[in-house]
Amino acid sequence: MEQVFHEIVLKTNGQGFYDFTDKTLDWLEKQKVKNGILNINILHTSASLVIQENADPDVLYDLKNFFDKLAPMDNKLYKHTTEGKDDMPAHIKSALTNNQLTLSIKSKKLMLGTWQGLYLFEHRIEGHTRTLSFHLMGE
Repeated sequence: MEQVFHEIVLKTNGQGFYDFTDKTLDWLEKQKVKNGILNINILHTSASLVIQENADPDVLYDLKNFFDKLAPMDNKLYKHTTEGKDDMPAHIKSALTNNQLTLSIKSKKLMLGTWQGLYLFEHRIEGHTRTLSFHLMGE
C-alpha cells in the first residue's frame, strides 16, 4: 500500500471554472500507484470543486449564472458581509457544491467519463490563489 500527498496551487481571475484535469493527470502519471483512490480537497471556504462537462463551455456559463441567481450578491440579504458583496454568496455556493472529490484510479487511469473534467469553482469576484490538497492511496 502506497500513500502520496501533493498540492496544486491555482491562481484564479475571479468567478468562474478553472480546469485542473490535465495537472491532475500529469501528476498521477508520475506516481507508482496503479489502482487506488485519489482524494482532492480544496483548502478554502469561498471556492469549491466540481466534476463537470468539459466539452461545451455553455454548461459552465449556465452553471455560474444559476449559482449567481441562487445566491445573489446583495448585502441586504446577509448578516455576514465582512469582505464585500461576494463574501456570503461565495460561502453559500461552496456549501452547496463540494470541498472534496474522491476518485478511483484503475490501471493508472483516473475514472472520469468521456465528457467529465475536474474544476475549481471560484466564487469570489477578485482573483485568489487556491490550494488543492491531493491524497493518493493504493498499490
